[in-house]
Amino acid sequence: MSADITRRKFIRDATATTAALSMPTFLEACGASRSAAGGTMPSESNAGHNPFADVFGIDDGIIRRTLAALSSRGADQADLYFQHSLSSSLVYQDGIVSQASTSIDLGVGLRCVVGDQTGYAYTEELTEKAMRDAAQTAALIARGKAAVGPQQIRHTGLRKGFYSTKVPWRDVGIDKKLPIIRRAAELAHRRDPAVKKVEIRWSDGESRVMIATLNGTVVYDERPMARMYVTVTAEKGGKTQSNSANIAGRRGLEFFTEAQLELVTKQAVDRTMILFEAGRPPAGEMPVVLAAGPSGILLHEAIGHGMEADFNRKGVSIYSEMMGKKVAEEFVTIVDDGTLEYERGAINIDDEGNPAQRTVLVDKGYLRTYMHDEISAKQYRANPTGSGRRQSFRHSPMPRMRCTFMEDGPHSREEIIAGAKNGILAETFLNGQVQIGAGDYTFYIKNGYRIEDGKVTEPIKDINIIGNGPETLRKITMAAADGHLDTGGWTCGKNGQSVPVSQGIPTVLVSALTVGGEDA
Repeated sequence: MSADITRRKFIRDATATTAALSMPTFLEACGASRSAAGGTMPSESNAGHNPFADVFGIDDGIIRRTLAALSSRGADQADLYFQHSLSSSLVYQDGIVSQASTSIDLGVGLRCVVGDQTGYAYTEELTEKAMRDAAQTAALIARGKAAVGPQQIRHTGLRKGFYSTKVPWRDVGIDKKLPIIRRAAELAHRRDPAVKKVEIRWSDGESRVMIATLNGTVVYDERPMARMYVTVTAEKGGKTQSNSANIAGRRGLEFFTEAQLELVTKQAVDRTMILFEAGRPPAGEMPVVLAAGPSGILLHEAIGHGMEADFNRKGVSIYSEMMGKKVAEEFVTIVDDGTLEYERGAINIDDEGNPAQRTVLVDKGYLRTYMHDEISAKQYRANPTGSGRRQSFRHSPMPRMRCTFMEDGPHSREEIIAGAKNGILAETFLNGQVQIGAGDYTFYIKNGYRIEDGKVTEPIKDINIIGNGPETLRKITMAAADGHLDTGGWTCGKNGQSVPVSQGIPTVLVSALTVGGEDA
């Protein structure tokens, strides 16, 4: 195919030949091989292969010339971020598919960095002229001599992958998805006769990215994603309640086994039916037990964002003056990890081309590091942590969380419940808000229980908890050995960009939080 391919022509030609919701030729023949760990990556023997050259004509010469234009006025660093993606979605209601869509996206983002300032431009047309024009726009931030561009391009294949699919999503038609969706709806209806309506939202897709940097290194990744979101509406005693559950990950069709469908529908129905019995607790300050797994959303929002390095280098985060200091009890260790296989937040490489890694943020109660992209790493004289992420080629990368969790503690869940005396157990969260600077937050709890005299008693619903991130971290007085990541499809928003993430936590006791109950 000619290098002078326009986005409009590609989309027109591709969609004209993809009635079965399949990906165009590019995502079918890029010379990839399966790694031993399951990732779909270029093999070491094929490390010199340029997967964007075969179809889009992005050869090494174009990469060199575009990077030269991008750094023509000077640059401390510069990169090209090529992306080609397919996504599809279905909404299943009342026994029929009420919505269905497929989208294809293609483009390249061009970034020029001078100090801590970024010039950024993108184009949806992969012609050399369009890329050169975008490069010159991004380069306007610089005022100096041209940086030395790459003399040679080195294509680097990854040695280990953290996700793969048995059958790529581009080869999975709606005829393969619908039986799974219908089975999930059937299981939800069967679980309780009070269930009157089941809505299932399904999404899947894959994205291939290629990142070329000013030193001539080119890295490559293929990123699958799938999610099933089940919402149940039930009627009982003249009342109606609704709740949901979902499963997600960098997975293929093989992930949606009977066991997984049983799990997600059971969660959705059980969470709905318990609402008929639930009330609201008294308002006020009280101990709060955060249940293992889904409560990790509080860890992510109230604590994790404050440990992203850009907020700290700008002096916004309350953690900006706490490096090396004790921020929690000695049994508290908080990790952000991009290497957890098949997790929604897993990445083989970040969006600056750096390998994913495990980053220990808080080690035995002490703040040890932040999540760094290349800009913040240079300012802090640290190494990037593989945390530079972006929503798409239309966006510049910044430090973002991947899979954020607290490690297990030394206590048991029973000890923690008993230690709470009189308070609440928070189980499922719907949303939350946090102010990064001060660390103040509020979270909406959909499901939970009262704790009275050290025992779990009646269910509760629809309450808010209010607190401060650093204070909450210090008030964690017990943590159990039952931690796990939430299987739900969480998406993190920051500065107008959204990226997939995972989070988790063991059962923990926070000695005091403000609860907005029935007297609030």
